[in-house]
Amino acid sequence: MKLNTDEDRVAAPPSLPPATMPVVFEAIVKQQALAATYNRGEVTLAPHIVYTKHGEFYLDAVTLERDGKPPREPKIGAFKISGLGGMRVTPRRFAPSELFNPKEERYEGVTLLTIEG
Repeated sequence: MKLNTDEDRVAAPPSLPPATMPVVFEAIVKQQALAATYNRGEVTLAPHIVYTKHGEFYLDAVTLERDGKPPREPKIGAFKISGLGGMRVTPRRFAPSELFNPKEERYEGVTLLTIEG
């Protein structure tokens, strides 16, 4: 029988970044919305942070539109970058959301890029 040690619980290193990562970085730096396909629907997102979790790359963003309609209420959602298809930067600019806190514990040590407020 093998005992679990702290070494067994170390997070897996992230895989290679997706080819779309420069598009995500550009949108965050320029504070311009991203358009993409997610779960077979069209989304427009205001990206706020890119980070790793369990060896995967994630984007936390405010959904501005889903299938051409604004959400009922604003919120920060987590999107697995590999699940976002056809990503492109749009001309639509956005301001950082008051809902976003880059100092949250879950971002510590795993943040690749965050929006400047």
